Amino acid sequence: MKIHFLGTAAAEGFPNAFCRCETCLKARELGEKNIRTRSSTIIDDVIKFDYSPDSYMQALRDNIDFGMIEHLLVTHSHSDHYNAFDLECRRMGIAHGLQHPMHIYGNDAVMHHTRVAIGRFAGKRFAFHLLRPFETIAVGEILVTPLLADHDQMETCLLYVIEKDGKKLLYGHDSGWFPEATWEWLKEKNLDCAILDCTLGRTGNSRDRNHMGVETVLEVQRQFQKKNIVKKEAQIIVTHFSHNSGLLHEELEKIFESSGIVVAHDGLIFHI
Repeated sequence: MKIHFLGTAAAEGFPNAFCRCETCLKARELGEKNIRTRSSTIIDDVIKFDYSPDSYMQALRDNIDFGMIEHLLVTHSHSDHYNAFDLECRRMGIAHGLQHPMHIYGNDAVMHHTRVAIGRFAGKRFAFHLLRPFETIAVGEILVTPLLADHDQMETCLLYVIEKDGKKLLYGHDSGWFPEATWEWLKEKNLDCAILDCTLGRTGNSRDRNHMGVETVLEVQRQFQKKNIVKKEAQIIVTHFSHNSGLLHEELEKIFESSGIVVAHDGLIFHI
């Protein structure tokens, strides 16, 4: 399974284009891995998690053919994760040579935004699928299970476990400390890889709400190992960083080096 990180920043981007804080100024100066666009990831070039406002630029930057995307799994409707109106670029008469519809999956709020933005183009170009937490669906040979996140109390935000080609991946953001129902479902799952939220930086709290910080990520790693949620050789990867954390890429790498956790950056390709 190929995991390609298109964007690794929180909602405001990193650096924030409007911000003159020390971290944003330093990120602009250093460039490279410190320049982060809004979060999204693509699996094997055909399964995409979220569709951020930066998706078009990311496709050009990394030379990705979005015409190949078959399935779009949306975690929640916040504007940094789902820019539904931009998908009109895939409709008939605008995009040519497409051989399959894009299947879009998500919660009630995501389906509402989808219907408003592109509902009139459903059919050959789009298919819409309302998901319920913990109800596994088969998509060809792929199994997809949405899990509950702890993120926005006004929306049923979702995390995803996908099973493909004998590998299991948890796409675990946006979320703070997982709800108990999610922890229970994950027991003994022996995942091959888990992607986690690390928005907050150092908070001193091992069970952050809504988003995770460094200490919560490390506590999640301990719980993963204790409950056999991940395999011994499994890789944990952190993403979705905010400039408000005050931590640049190299600083994050130093923090997580001893735990073996990988710090994602825009354009990172990881294979499991």
